[in-house]
Amino acid sequence: MTDPFMLRAMMAGLALAIVAAPLGCFVVWRRMAYFGETIAQGGLIGIAIGISFEIDSTVAVLVTSLAIALLLLGLQRQNVVPLDSVLGVMAHSALAIGIVAAAVFRRPSNDLIAILFGDIYAVSTTDLRWIIGGGGLALAALIWIWRPLLAISVHEDLAAAEGVAVERTKAIFVFVLAVVVAISLKVVGALLTIAFLIMPAAAARPFSETPEQMAFFAIIFAALSVAFGLFVSVSNDLPGGPSIVLVLTVMFSLAMIPVAIGGNRRPS
Repeated sequence: MTDPFMLRAMMAGLALAIVAAPLGCFVVWRRMAYFGETIAQGGLIGIAIGISFEIDSTVAVLVTSLAIALLLLGLQRQNVVPLDSVLGVMAHSALAIGIVAAAVFRRPSNDLIAILFGDIYAVSTTDLRWIIGGGGLALAALIWIWRPLLAISVHEDLAAAEGVAVERTKAIFVFVLAVVVAISLKVVGALLTIAFLIMPAAAARPFSETPEQMAFFAIIFAALSVAFGLFVSVSNDLPGGPSIVLVLTVMFSLAMIPVAIGGNRRPS
């Protein structure tokens, strides 16, 4: 557990947990899981671009994720096709394009499974800088818009009437989501990124009375999942990212047992 690659993996996972968990709370509150999944799977196109043009994959994914986030913001304004249908088309189209392009331009160093499910043990020092730097900026932006974003999540029209810059706040949130998705791909991959975002928040929900409590407990659950997930992974020679998500699944299941038994439901 003290090998350099393990230390980098642990640092990357914990750094990501600190920013992804509170962000995931808003994804849960605003029911944007499919929105986040579309951006995550769109990141595959960025990986394919990075492979084909031999540029840094993190930069390519970040630029692509931001472009897709901008496109989704525009598509939210149209009323011709329901947004969930648009997201479904875009998510699966991006998944198909990314997989095909990655296969066509595959080099010996590229592992399609690692692209889809992450390879936390392959996190380099450069990747770690991206995760810590990008995650730090994303967390700072999230703290900055916390109150207005919370007001919008509770009641958008009332927030607008109280002077909240609704469109600007929503745009910043979507771009923060895109940044976190981009830096998450290396750790948990395109298919599991949204799980790492929403599972800690969902597990924290039954124990929380306030939004701040939910964000705090979500960070705790996410950090514990990284630590236990890596331990399970190393002990049983299992992939790191899926092991982390598997631990989160167990945590969520345990958190929901009292709710299922007692019927204790909190307002959404």
